[in-house]
Amino acid sequence: MNGLFAANTLLGASLYGVVFLAAAFTVARFVRKVERRIEIHLSDATGLRFASAFIQILIYVVACIFYAHLIPELRALATAVLAGAGVVSVVVGLAAQSTLSNLISGVSLVMNRAVSIGDKVKLTTPIGLTTATVEQLSLGYTVLRDLEGNEILVPNSIMVSNILIRIAGKSG
Repeated sequence: MNGLFAANTLLGASLYGVVFLAAAFTVARFVRKVERRIEIHLSDATGLRFASAFIQILIYVVACIFYAHLIPELRALATAVLAGAGVVSVVVGLAAQSTLSNLISGVSLVMNRAVSIGDKVKLTTPIGLTTATVEQLSLGYTVLRDLEGNEILVPNSIMVSNILIRIAGKSG
């Protein structure tokens, strides 16, 4: 396709970028709507929320990959990046070690049902032993609320590696 809106022109590449971003946004929004519809029928929607967040991230990644494949200049760049993918993956793996640890720990928390939303737990925090209620489990962290109403954000890797005392709540 030759012309003003061809993928190899700045205007065409920009137009395709907007189209792919809008498509990804629309599909991600649809996933959120489906999540809300299914959530009302579940007693514990933690796994659903987790899967929904993961699918939404995947939608944007796939849209970026398709966009890069469509634009000739980005395709050449992608080939060059692929050639150095071994080195890049080692560097990214080391740099994102904590983030990846939290992500994998989050999957472990959801799959093993170690804690669920609404559970009361005791854990060690910088101010000592704290009793708190689990309010949210996400990809990277768990949100707790202590007895004074303070919000405690705990990285999932800490939730998995430390000893928690589950006082009451749903058991998996």
